[in-house]
Amino acid sequence: MADKVFTLAELAQYDGQDGRPAYFAYEGQMYDASSIPNWKENKNHGNLSGKDITDALKYSPHGAGVIEGLPVVGTLG
Repeated sequence: MADKVFTLAELAQYDGQDGRPAYFAYEGQMYDASSIPNWKENKNHGNLSGKDITDALKYSPHGAGVIEGLPVVGTLG
């Protein structure tokens, strides 16, 4: 599935709620954060599942390092 290209509308469906996977986009790559409990239920700070978080991570105190190791499931197109 890493070759899949997602639209913003498709990304919004992967919000981690009601059993749906928790995906987000960062710098054009789509990541699966479903293995992280707070992301899976969209209870993470800022409720960022299903969104492009590029700008949010730029201003975050922990930066992009928090996404290291998460599976890439596609790109945002």
